[in-house]
Amino acid sequence: MGDFFEELFARGNSYWLTRFIILRLLGSVYAIAFLIAAQQLVPLIGEHGLTPANHFLTSIQTQLGSRMAGMFNIPTLFWFGISDNALSIFAWIGLGLSLIVLGGYANAIILTVLWAMYMSIVHIGQIWYGYGWEIQLLETGFLSIFLCPLLDGRPFPKCRPPIFVFWLFRWLGFRIMIGAGLIKLRGDTCWRDLTCLYYHYETQPIPNPISRYLHFAPAWFHKFGVAWNHFVELIVPWFSFGPRTARHIAGILLVSFQMVLIISGNLSFLNYVTIIPFLACFDDTFLRRLLPKALVKCAEKAAQESEPSRINNTVAIALSILVVYLSIAPVLNLVSGRQLMNYSYDPLDLVNTYGAFGTVGRERPEIIFEGTNDALITGDTNWKEYEFKAKPGDPNRRPPNTLGHCISSGNSSTMIPVRSPSSPIVRFQARRLGIFAHAFIVTSSHRCATKHGGDVNQSVNGCPLSRLTTQSFAVCSGRWIGWIKVDNDKQGGCP
Repeated sequence: MGDFFEELFARGNSYWLTRFIILRLLGSVYAIAFLIAAQQLVPLIGEHGLTPANHFLTSIQTQLGSRMAGMFNIPTLFWFGISDNALSIFAWIGLGLSLIVLGGYANAIILTVLWAMYMSIVHIGQIWYGYGWEIQLLETGFLSIFLCPLLDGRPFPKCRPPIFVFWLFRWLGFRIMIGAGLIKLRGDTCWRDLTCLYYHYETQPIPNPISRYLHFAPAWFHKFGVAWNHFVELIVPWFSFGPRTARHIAGILLVSFQMVLIISGNLSFLNYVTIIPFLACFDDTFLRRLLPKALVKCAEKAAQESEPSRINNTVAIALSILVVYLSIAPVLNLVSGRQLMNYSYDPLDLVNTYGAFGTVGRERPEIIFEGTNDALITGDTNWKEYEFKAKPGDPNRRPPNTLGHCISSGNSSTMIPVRSPSSPIVRFQARRLGIFAHAFIVTSSHRCATKHGGDVNQSVNGCPLSRLTTQSFAVCSGRWIGWIKVDNDKQGGCP
């Protein structure tokens, strides 16, 4: 039995380059995530943000009865204090540590700090951090902690890469793809009749410059794309646990599939972080053909001089047992007829369930944001349109390529048109748009305006009147009176 485990753990000696690539890509994704946080946390969840985090934490504490209960249910370092400066400094420190990992220095302590910092942000991010790739990065980052020695941060330390952790990465990749595939088959009928790509490139949250060309591709191309999607998401992941050759082929297909998704649209860093667990399908026999010779020689030298670590192996076994236990709920969810997607079953987001695009919109009406400085609204009022950085608006403006960056406000607004007006998703997303009018009054008719004490025709205390219609939305900072223009009161309720 001892020889068996010794031989089993020795297989990690073939994954030096794999560990190197995984950690570098993880560092780059963390860097993107913390850069997004540095730019957007204060306007989104700052003291005067759209959904202030301090109010959120106070609400959690009130609901659960104590701060300690809040800490256990919503773990975040911001329970110890939060301010705009703290949010900014916190995010920039995270970015700095991420760049250290990207640069080649990573140990368990640094990765634990990064994981705890990003978890702290996600857990107070509310709707702005509820897309799914955030908890996926947390699970990926947690597993990566156990790839490294506790202190030695060199790219090629003495301790062998733990083989069990690579298996856990494959298990993560398997759940991501199977979850995405099953949610599609159980969801929109267009996934079953192979027509979803007729619409997807146009109605996805944020198209990129190539999306238009793909949208006008022939029908056979779209149908083949859907069939290939089902094959890669539902069949290929099983081979990631197979023999070396099967694993390598599966890894190639899974990584190339994510690269196609990166080319065809903007989904923040979702596809980049999804590539990370697929890299565990490759060992050094494959990667040595692709990477620089100097790097390969370093890995070969490390393999020759490596030493087995009983402590690391024991920790890897304990981690595996924990993941197996926490995987029970996600696996039951996968086989359930009421499958949830992008959901966590534990407070630390250690093992989650995933999925994407269970429903695909057929049309893309766009909500346009406008405002005016006129004190009195007439037929001659001059409205000025406001453009988001990434949200589609002006047809003459070329769609952006966000390169993994997430424009949270733009993402929230662009997801509204992909659902029917009566669906709960639309109401939730419409509520996100309403949050842009923080401390404002948003009404759907004269009746609602009167109910809220507002005048639909006049500004308030000199604050310019703004409006939200199916064509236009505008905001006046501080105080706001407006309306949602609909055909009847049934289409838009009073907020």
